[in-house]
Amino acid sequence: MGSERTLAIIKPDAFGSGRAGKIVAHLESEGFRLVAARTVRLNQEGAEAFYAVHRGKPFFASLVDFMTSGTVLTLALERKDAVARLREVIGATDPAEAAPGTIRALYAESKERNAIHASDSLDNARAEIAFFFAGVELA
Repeated sequence: MGSERTLAIIKPDAFGSGRAGKIVAHLESEGFRLVAARTVRLNQEGAEAFYAVHRGKPFFASLVDFMTSGTVLTLALERKDAVARLREVIGATDPAEAAPGTIRALYAESKERNAIHASDSLDNARAEIAFFFAGVELA
């Protein structure tokens, strides 16, 4: 398979504590190329729209509250098998279950404050990249 693109979001916990640069360096060391990056402060409406797939789940309200609590860094990334590889590189949602050396094992605080979001499919990656970036912004 050729190169594909995916989206990552460095969440408020990691961005606010100064770990964004380390996370970006980790991603680059894993072969990801930055295609676009932007700092964003999501509002309630934006966070609810982005995480609409989780609406109705018990954690939806706390997820929206968390994602609106501070600045995030959105990243469009590219490499071969980007979606699957990024999921491996970030590790399990719960950092206690994340493999050693993964981003969440290294930088996440808890299952909810887990440092980074990653697209879970190629279709979602396309939609999520389009949510944050216009086509002309992608290198």
